[in-house]
Amino acid sequence: MTMRLLCAIVLAALALAGCSVADNTGFQGWVEAEMLFVGPDDPGRVETLAVREGDKVEQGVPLFSVDDELQQADVAQITATVANMHRTMERARDLLKTNAGTQKAYDDAQQALREAEARLNSAKTRLGRRKVVSPATGTIQQVYFRPGEMVAAGRPVVALLPPGNVKIRFFVPQATLPKISLGDTVTVRCDGCPLDLTARVSFISRTAEYTPPVIYSLEERAKLVFLIEARPQHPENLRVGQPVTVLLTTEQAAR
Repeated sequence: MTMRLLCAIVLAALALAGCSVADNTGFQGWVEAEMLFVGPDDPGRVETLAVREGDKVEQGVPLFSVDDELQQADVAQITATVANMHRTMERARDLLKTNAGTQKAYDDAQQALREAEARLNSAKTRLGRRKVVSPATGTIQQVYFRPGEMVAAGRPVVALLPPGNVKIRFFVPQATLPKISLGDTVTVRCDGCPLDLTARVSFISRTAEYTPPVIYSLEERAKLVFLIEARPQHPENLRVGQPVTVLLTTEQAAR
C-alpha cells in the first residue's frame, strides 16, 4: 500500500467520522501538487545547474545543461554531408544541362539534399536542447541530479511547481455531494494559514471511493465518499502535503 493511498484512506475515514452530520464542521483534506518533471531528451552528464530547491524561476530561464559533445559531432558530420550533397546536386544539374545526365539523377540528388538538410535541422535542435530552460514560471521543488552525474533520457533533473498546479483534495459523504457544484468557492483552514484562504471547486468525482458490495443497505450508502478537488486562490500560502480543513459557505450548507 503506497503512502498516498494510505493518506487517502485515513482522510476518507476522518471525513466519514466527522463530516456526515448536516452542520458545517468541515471536511478533512490535504494539499497536492501537479509537478512538472524536467529532464533531457537524450542521456548525458549534467554540466551546469543554475537552480536550487526553493528558487522561483520565470518561464524561459536556464535550469541546467547536459554535455553536448556527441550532439556537436553529429551536427559537424551532417553539415559535411549536406555540403557534399550540394556539390552532387550541382554536378547533376550541370550534366543535365549538357544532356550528359538524366532528370532522374538530378531529382535523386535533390531528394538526397533535402533529406540531409532535414537531418541537420534535427541534429541542431537536439544540440540546442542540451541547454534546458524552464517550461513555466514556478518554484523548484526538487533537484535530482547534480553537475557531474549521469542522467538517462527522460529522467527528471528538477521538479518544478507552477502556482496554478497546486490543488486541495478532500472527500465528502454522499449526502453532502448535492451541496457542492463545480465553480463553487470553499473556505480552507490550516495551521498558520491566513483566515481568508479560499479555493474554487474544479473537479468532482463521479465515482465513489472504497465502494462496498454492489447491493447497498442504507447504512452502507452512508459510508460512500466522493473525491473533490479545488484550486486555491492564493497557492503561495500552502505547502504540498499540508493537511487542511475545507468549509462550505453558508449558502452551500443550506442547499
